[in-house]
Amino acid sequence: MTAQTSEGVEPNLTPILDMVFQLITFFMLVINFKGASMDLSLQLPVLGSARPLEYNGKLEPLMLNLDAQGGVQSFGRPVDIQDFVPHEAKMLKLQLKALGTPITDGELPVPVIIRADKTVDFATVLKVIRLCQTEGYRQIALSAMTKGGP
Repeated sequence: MTAQTSEGVEPNLTPILDMVFQLITFFMLVINFKGASMDLSLQLPVLGSARPLEYNGKLEPLMLNLDAQGGVQSFGRPVDIQDFVPHEAKMLKLQLKALGTPITDGELPVPVIIRADKTVDFATVLKVIRLCQTEGYRQIALSAMTKGGP
């Protein structure tokens, strides 16, 4: 419907505003999946030379959060690292096979990001790194905060 005035016809903007509102709502709901994989309660170590991971792959990196007690979480749920990493590697290999992406030298083309609390001892972090390497993950990044970070 349009409203008529003495100067002409004005379009009804209600349907387009409704569509814009629905699009904004949709993007607000789906945009923050990366944040769900991070445990924001961790106190990351502070490094002056920390920089963001540069990754241009199509598949999402595997994010592992090590809490102060040495437990591992992924997507906000505690996981048994001995079962979780091999299962994820198996699923990734099946996904790559379905996509027709070859795996060269047993190396999986997805990075692992380890976010360890600053109180976690290095032996625990090293255990997780070695398990990831055993399963074929070769790109491993340790997450830290910069000195000016939150």
